[in-house]
Amino acid sequence: MPQPASSSSKPTAAPAGKAQPLPFLLTTQQGEAARTLLSYVASLPLPGPDPQLLAVVVAIRAARGGVGNVTGTDLSALRLGDPRQAVEALRFLGWQMDDAVFDSDPAAPPVPVTVPELARETDHPLPFGKNTRSRVSGWTTRALSAKPVKKLPPAARLAGLFLAAHSTSTLLGQIPPGFPEACRTALPDLLRKDFLAELSGDQYRLDPQVRHLSGMRPPTDEETAAEPPKTRAKPIATVTPGFEFSADTWAQWKNAATPALCRHVESVEHCTLCALPPERIAEAFMPPARPQFFSKATLIAYGQWKDAHPDRGPQAATFTVAFRTEHGHGPSFRQLCEGLGWNKISRPVRGFVVQRLLSNGWLTTTGKVPWTLRPGPTAQEQGITLPRARSSAAAARQ
Repeated sequence: MPQPASSSSKPTAAPAGKAQPLPFLLTTQQGEAARTLLSYVASLPLPGPDPQLLAVVVAIRAARGGVGNVTGTDLSALRLGDPRQAVEALRFLGWQMDDAVFDSDPAAPPVPVTVPELARETDHPLPFGKNTRSRVSGWTTRALSAKPVKKLPPAARLAGLFLAAHSTSTLLGQIPPGFPEACRTALPDLLRKDFLAELSGDQYRLDPQVRHLSGMRPPTDEETAAEPPKTRAKPIATVTPGFEFSADTWAQWKNAATPALCRHVESVEHCTLCALPPERIAEAFMPPARPQFFSKATLIAYGQWKDAHPDRGPQAATFTVAFRTEHGHGPSFRQLCEGLGWNKISRPVRGFVVQRLLSNGWLTTTGKVPWTLRPGPTAQEQGITLPRARSSAAAARQ
């Protein structure tokens, strides 16, 4: 971001042995939902950041059905200046909340809060699906408890929610029109506490330590044009015959995909560990699957290779578990082989290696969908499973 004379920024240094950045908590669509939530709260006639912050937490929990549970511990964790005044402000709007919400005993049962306008079936202010509501709710909790802001006053934490939600994947942001005026005085605190790396008028950049909180807002034309030339490099050469990348065609393909497939694509696109260019991702997903034919030379090379790798099945299955834990998606064929040190084999042999692992049940995949490798039935019989599958199996035995 350009640095005019009136801007504020902090010197940054990349310490040795820096940890890998956390993956983004939200997809682009979920980020839009987070911005919708904040716009909704900002539109409510509330007197200040205390009731606005409480409204954010209650509204996202009540987004589906109009009733959300809040505990006294939740209320205490918000560290509001005057909790009772905040609750009264919401009651004035017609939100139904019992006094039991002031009971800070951890053993106290949750208090159901009814938000009438979130219970209506038409013209719903927050039309979120179950998964989106859950992800945005989790993002809200993580953002409010982030180390740079968790001890700051409500105005600063509310400002942090808005700024995180309105930032792009490159951490650039612009203060939105509905930004609460009471939060503006808290902006210097966010810069001082390293929630922001830069602040210039209404433009800012998130600090890298909170990049995972970004709302993945699509960049404006000005932001795209301001990116360094190296981020707008010439198109990457493709390996699929006849495939040519087009950003518009890729966007159309994703719009036509099923919600589940779209979420998977976004998990690969937003993976900071892979950091793959869009051309490469589109090339993997868009072309129709083609039958594979392996030459005699490939089969001979595989026979020689497999003799030197007798534990290839368990190793591959175990690797996919670790990879998914870190990346949020499975490895590609190439990532699997390189991660296991099998990177000296040619591309055809690599493909045949994975095909044999699939055929023998050590791995499985979702049809021809890329980046879906995971332990297959043979691996699962030996206890090599994904964490969720492992939990389900344990529950079934109880």
